Amino acid sequence: MIQFEHVSKSYGRSAILHDLSFTVPDGQFLVLIGPSGCGKTTTMKMINRLLEPDGGRVLIDGKDIADMNPVELRRHIGYVIQQIGLFPNMTVEQNICVVPKLLKYSKEQSAEIARNLLELVNLPYDQYAKKYPSELSGGQQQRIGVLRALAASPPVVLMDEPFGALDPMTRETLQDEVKKLQKQLHKTIVFVTHDMGEALRLADTILFMNGGKIEQMAPPEEMLERPASDLVRSFLGKHTVSESAPIRAEDFMRKNPYKVSKDRGVLECAEMMARSGVDTLLVTDENDRYLGVLPIRNIRLYGRTVDSIVPLITKEVHTIHAEDDARETMEYLVTSQDNYVVVLNSDETIAGIITKNSMARVVADTLWGEAQG
Repeated sequence: MIQFEHVSKSYGRSAILHDLSFTVPDGQFLVLIGPSGCGKTTTMKMINRLLEPDGGRVLIDGKDIADMNPVELRRHIGYVIQQIGLFPNMTVEQNICVVPKLLKYSKEQSAEIARNLLELVNLPYDQYAKKYPSELSGGQQQRIGVLRALAASPPVVLMDEPFGALDPMTRETLQDEVKKLQKQLHKTIVFVTHDMGEALRLADTILFMNGGKIEQMAPPEEMLERPASDLVRSFLGKHTVSESAPIRAEDFMRKNPYKVSKDRGVLECAEMMARSGVDTLLVTDENDRYLGVLPIRNIRLYGRTVDSIVPLITKEVHTIHAEDDARETMEYLVTSQDNYVVVLNSDETIAGIITKNSMARVVADTLWGEAQG
């Protein structure tokens, strides 16, 4: 359990934190969010003593961390940042096992830790353990950064906007993986973000900060139903329920999906899929208009028999337009076998995609609407 008791922090005459008090129970996923300069990163850095409070106390399991050796403390707290900082001259396995090595784990123990953790994020040990960071995609590097933070089985993991530099699809995949790991391993995670969608997706509890104080601390459901102030409501934005406003497809789509022009080569597309961790690419014509999708199964079956990706394109995927009613799309995804639909602009260019996961918000809105009606 993490406890803040009347913690304050100033830089010169500028007060950053004001009499901050809250508790994070064991195994909880706490997300800190708020406007720039609100004190969320400062708060997180108090937990591993990268910053020291001017007043008050921070306790872990009832012990004041001011009485602990800061180096030893940090070896038992995982830490993940956006610029993950993998050691380029170390293999994946060596990067994961930096802290276990410092803690004098045997080579056999370290190898077993690396193997088990890699399997948890679907990166087979035999395939990835001996690779170097330069051989990995950005998403894979970030996965290794998360595993490194978990390698010594710390009870607490701190994450400072770890996915901010990733594309939307990779980001959502990693969010799902981190939440799954947190539940499986029962870790206490303190996560800083500026993205309310990310906070709602991950948090057991959201701590909304403003001016170094707590504006609201509540589970996502409660914050959505009863935002404590106009500032919280504005951050929630489209995530809050409005019966009068139409729910459009563009409000729930993933922007910037992986797409290629029809003149790209077969091998080039296969390599892009492998590096990006996707099994389908959206294909456009010379005017950037949507033509269809290129699934990996078509490349596997027919890739060696064609000189262009054009014969491999299929138009079987359902399409909608950005201004269409999102509820109709939800109904389609629920009743069909498809996992996603393609969202088009009025000029038939690609706006994004909507997946079953990204439609979860619509389901909630529909249920609330029925309950309120």
